[in-house]
Amino acid sequence: MSDISGFLNINKSLNMTSHDVVAKIRRTFKIKKVGHAGTLDPLATGILIICIGNATRLSEYVMHATKHYRARVHLGVTTDTYDAEGAVLQERDPSHIQLVDVEAKLGAFLGDIEQMPPMYSAIKQGGQKLYDLARAGQTVERELRPVKIDSLKIEDWSPPEFTLDVVCSAGTYIRSLAFDVGEALDVGAHLSGLLRVSSGTFQLENALTLETLFAAENWQQYLIPPQVALADWSTIQLSADDTEHILHGRAIPATQSSSELSFAYDPNGQLVAILRADAGLWRPHKVFSD
Repeated sequence: MSDISGFLNINKSLNMTSHDVVAKIRRTFKIKKVGHAGTLDPLATGILIICIGNATRLSEYVMHATKHYRARVHLGVTTDTYDAEGAVLQERDPSHIQLVDVEAKLGAFLGDIEQMPPMYSAIKQGGQKLYDLARAGQTVERELRPVKIDSLKIEDWSPPEFTLDVVCSAGTYIRSLAFDVGEALDVGAHLSGLLRVSSGTFQLENALTLETLFAAENWQQYLIPPQVALADWSTIQLSADDTEHILHGRAIPATQSSSELSFAYDPNGQLVAILRADAGLWRPHKVFSD
């Protein structure tokens, strides 16, 4: 893993797709292996984790971290996308809804719940992405998805809008949450704005705009190493012999560890593999042989 590799904590601006950010970084720095760890919709801002080089192979672990959002919910209007980009489906009068009414409904969405994803989402069904079906005018039955919402707090009440502070598991659709809260109140709602405040160890106060990144004399100073991004993993310093075993796919005796997965470094300090603990052995889980 000796080539340019690591994560960038980007503060995505409004109206950019996650792919736009990836494409600009790839083009500007002439790097082939660039990806992201968790899509942000164009109308959402805040943390977008960019994976560079072999860190793209770690995106699945970074992606599954707990998320923190500030969501702006607009009562009285439902749309086909569940956000402000979509076509209006229905308008209802929300003027009778009070703060206490919303607070009374939030408890039903806390903890382990099942959530219906919006039709306009990248989830695949029958081999096709839901948003492709939606754009073709089709609506299909979607399966409920288990998610966990740890915290829901109203931060600002300015009807017909309010700001909802949300801490939740990966895979939670905040658009669906806004829609479901609106239906629970019987007035409808859509998501009018979204800010991702944190994702795992990545915090908004440390995030970079693309303008700052591109203006830097040495942009690589902003790369976050895997062991920082995944700080709860242990690290293992390999001997030369153990390095050879791991690079050839062979297990080595395990030392006691508090984590199931560990970073493995060769004698030169290069990250060479992700190891998985298994019955007293460290087995190669992902090997970086370059």
